[in-house]
This record gives sequence, C-alpha cells and structure tokens, in this order.
Amino acid sequence: MDETVVTEDGVRLWACRAGQGVPVVFCHGGPGLWDTLDDVAALLAGGAAVHRWDQRGCGRSQRCGPYSVGRSVADLDAVRRHFGLDGMVLLGHSWGAQLALRYALDHPRRVRGLVYVAGTGIDPDAPWHDDYSRDLRARLGDHLERWAELKNRERTPAEDREFSVLQWSADFIGDRALEQAERMATPWLGVNFACNAAINAENAREWGTPELRARCATLEVPVLIVDGDRDIRPRWAVDSLERALPRVTRVVLAGAGHLPWTEDPDGFREAVSAFLAQVSPATQPRG
Repeated sequence: MDETVVTEDGVRLWACRAGQGVPVVFCHGGPGLWDTLDDVAALLAGGAAVHRWDQRGCGRSQRCGPYSVGRSVADLDAVRRHFGLDGMVLLGHSWGAQLALRYALDHPRRVRGLVYVAGTGIDPDAPWHDDYSRDLRARLGDHLERWAELKNRERTPAEDREFSVLQWSADFIGDRALEQAERMATPWLGVNFACNAAINAENAREWGTPELRARCATLEVPVLIVDGDRDIRPRWAVDSLERALPRVTRVVLAGAGHLPWTEDPDGFREAVSAFLAQVSPATQPRG
C-alpha cells in the first residue's frame, strides 16, 4: 500500500512497505530517477520487511527541491521516522549506494548494516568516469549514433524516455538488454535532470577527499559490497572504499552488469540474505 512521508520542510515523498522480517530501507539510483527495485524486493520476500521510497523531486514524490546530498540524507531519515524504525539495514543501488553510505556515516547508530550495490566508490569522479564513458559507447553498439544525437540536443518528453532507455540498456548484459531497459522505464515517471545535475555537481566537489576516507575508516557498521563484474562503471573505483572500511565483505557476481540481480538473481539473493542473517538476529536497534 502506498504511503506518504512528509519531511520536516513539508515535502511529500512516496513510500511503501511490504514483507516481514529484517527492516530494510532501499535507496534507488539516479540522482533524479525513481524506485525501480521491484525485483530486488521480490528476491528478499519472506526474509525482510522492505521499505521503498522515491527521492525528493523524483517519480511519485513531490516535484520540489532543494536538491542536495544533505537534503537527501534528511529525507531518508524522514522515511525512517515515518515507519518507526529505530534500527534498519540500508540497501542502496548506484547513486543510492552513495546516499546510503553517507547516511551511515552521519547516523551510524541507526544503521544495522549497509548493502552497497554497484556504487562508484569514494575517489574523485574523473578517473573512473573516463572508463565509464568508453565502456558505455562500446556497449551501445548500433544504438550509439541515435543516443549521441538525442544527448546533444533539446528533447521532447518522449525523446527523454527514448534517450534514457538507450542509455540504461548498456547497464544490462545480453540480447535482452533493450527489453530490460524498456521494462525499467515502464511506467515512465520522467527523469528529474535538475536534481541529477545539482547532486552530481555537489558530489564532484566533495567526493574523494581525505576527510571522507577517514570517516569511512572509523565506520563500525557492517557493509556488504555487491558488484557485477561486467558493470560499465569500473569496479576498481570501489577498491579504496573496500580498503577503508573496517567491517566489509565484497561479493562479485560473474557475468552481471550494473543491476546484478538481473543476470544473477540467485547469487544476489544468496549474498544479501546471508548478510541480513548475519547482521540482524543478534543486533538490537541502537536508537
């Protein structure tokens, strides 16, 4: 059942809860997208109470700023309060993994564990982004020319969807990549490009600092890093985060892309379920 979370500055966020078990709050990717983690929720059914939400200005949430990392952390805490969670596991995907990490750094006593899926690490943006851009163009193949045409001009809403589907298709592996990207874009709720630009610009300024690495080194929250080894975002970008974290496990799923549960659902479910079993039974909510 859909619910409405009201933030302290009065913005309405879409949210929902399903299942029984360990409380897990999802943080979807983007920035500027909406929750498309239905398949992940289904994989964890029976072992987790899954809480999903659309970030500020995105999807079914109110189209209203301001857009910033700090504001996103505060909105995530509003979701926690709305559902009455004293302690929770965070599962973040892509940009959502970065958001979940930031929340855990700011509020470690509220986080039982962190599942960090297909994030891009804590180093500066530029080094890995060059490899990502090259790999994206290679993966697009015959669709590269149309993608580049759409990328470099004003687009209609219909063309926004076409552009996004082409770009997202590079995140999947195999002959069904375009079909899977179409499914991810249905229903189409519209990318918030202003949100995307604002948060990415902030991350470019603030990510990769010695202070961030030092904060990660003192984080006592257990972390599971899950990667697909065929993600077009280079996985070496996450190495320094893995080295910095004191309580970390890393699972790399062979033959999987940026949404690794798509190509290896069994491996993804096994890794995450084992982590939830490890962090939840003996861990009491810590306030």
